[in-house]
Amino acid sequence: MSGLAARYEAVVCDLDGVVYRGPTAVEHAVGSLAGLDRPVVYATNNASREPAAVADHLAELGLTTTAADVVTSSEAAAWLLAEAGTPAGSCVLAVGGPGVATALQTSGFRAVRRGSETDAEVAAVVQGYGPQVTAADLAEAAYAIEAGARWVATNTDATLPTDRGVAPGNGSLVAAVARAVGHDPHEVAGKPHPPLYLLAARRLEVDAHRVLAVGDRLDTDIEGAVRAGTDSLLVLTGVDGLEALLAAPPARRPTFVAPDLRWLGTDPAVGEPSLEELVEAVGRAHAAQDGGDEDGRSEAAEQARRLLARMTDR
Repeated sequence: MSGLAARYEAVVCDLDGVVYRGPTAVEHAVGSLAGLDRPVVYATNNASREPAAVADHLAELGLTTTAADVVTSSEAAAWLLAEAGTPAGSCVLAVGGPGVATALQTSGFRAVRRGSETDAEVAAVVQGYGPQVTAADLAEAAYAIEAGARWVATNTDATLPTDRGVAPGNGSLVAAVARAVGHDPHEVAGKPHPPLYLLAARRLEVDAHRVLAVGDRLDTDIEGAVRAGTDSLLVLTGVDGLEALLAAPPARRPTFVAPDLRWLGTDPAVGEPSLEELVEAVGRAHAAQDGGDEDGRSEAAEQARRLLARMTDR
């Protein structure tokens, strides 16, 4: 096998903006992923969907995928609770869509929706997004946290893109609870925090530094990979483009950048620009930016733009 993925033992791939946009596959994504001879796990901050539902969506697009190939931020939150020593069978308040309760139950916890559902103490709160989350659900979370429950947020994405525009995401709902209880969550499971990537690497039975993380967002996918000690590939098919990358701070700079997922599995033909050339140009732009050399940055950035245009036309 040639291409970037050949340098790693496995791939951890984001979904929205990388594999699909809503119900539709991103161009070149399905064929590129299906052609890899490395295992792939799909890691998503989406806490509301169950892994089986995500796997079914991927299967509809043409990928051979099972629920075991999907890692959600709800699963990472449940893993964090177990790693922190929360006893199996403990009552955990599940705030969010069905994926939250399913992840907790699969990990051996008793998922409840109201503290009044049990006479036992609520040991923890896992707060994730769900379209049906209400003010009463947020109040239940606040009551349990104030009573001493451990609070884990699945993610803190402030916004949620929808077909009608931008809606408040889980981060906005977490902020409402934080305002009530006077502090932030004890832990956050999803990107840009490391747990989701670390759980994906454990699922693959591969050390994190031997995994390539693929994503389209600098502030979640790439920063999370940097914090987890994982090399990363930014594909320019989703949220962040080349201009955002050229302006990115060190904590949000990927190891590689490519126009799309084709570069995971194939090398360019003779005479075509290589991934390394684009990475080098972006790296020179970053070095010049860090050193205050605006002329050097402009020159390297323009070269990166030209290379990207040629690679996109491939």
